[in-house]
Amino acid sequence: MTYCLGILLRGGLVLASDSRSNAGVDQVTHVRKLAFLPTAAGCTAAILSSGNLATTQAVLSTLQERSGSGLPGLDVTAAKSLFEVAGIVGSILRTIVERDGRYVAPYGDAAAGFLVGGQMAGEAPRLFQVYAAGNFIEATDRTPFLQTGETKYGKPILVRALTIETSLEEAAKLALLSFDATLRSNVSVGMPIDLLTYVADSFSTESVRTIEVHDPYWMALREAYGAGLSELIDRLPTP
Repeated sequence: MTYCLGILLRGGLVLASDSRSNAGVDQVTHVRKLAFLPTAAGCTAAILSSGNLATTQAVLSTLQERSGSGLPGLDVTAAKSLFEVAGIVGSILRTIVERDGRYVAPYGDAAAGFLVGGQMAGEAPRLFQVYAAGNFIEATDRTPFLQTGETKYGKPILVRALTIETSLEEAAKLALLSFDATLRSNVSVGMPIDLLTYVADSFSTESVRTIEVHDPYWMALREAYGAGLSELIDRLPTP
């Protein structure tokens, strides 16, 4: 299992993923699930992966190998919009699942999913969720975040506190608290967390931070949030 989160804001994007890959209780490894797609000048695109590791790696490798080919619908560096990039990811995913699915079926599920976020020159930042079938949806003003993997534990705080107008700094904080709730509730999601904070129109991929379990900010955030919740519950009226 995994947890990947994408947040769309007026000021840019926040993308985060855990690093645990689990193929059984004695086959737990750490895998980076945040990657950057090859793109042309004036475009930045990041991708978060969940699901079958062999499938996600095959999709990412295929995207890399086809970059620069110039083939429409196959080469992300030739895409004219983030919508087209999401379509290329979905098409490659569909092909790989169809190719490998029946062979994987006796042992597990070949399905995978992705979050694709970024910005193309002339467009505002955009965020898409690509499903195992290859189809996809886009985040909107009314639904400014998308999740894949183990989503249920980290969703409540986002629904309550996040809007399209939230600042990048506050959204990053909410993203980490969403991961805190998930990590506390499901052992199949694990540290470290890879966190990208993308500023609109910057076309920069430099704001990536890997947060380890003993990161001072992470530890202080969890402690302060827990203490704050306890204080709030004490102040609430009893039924």
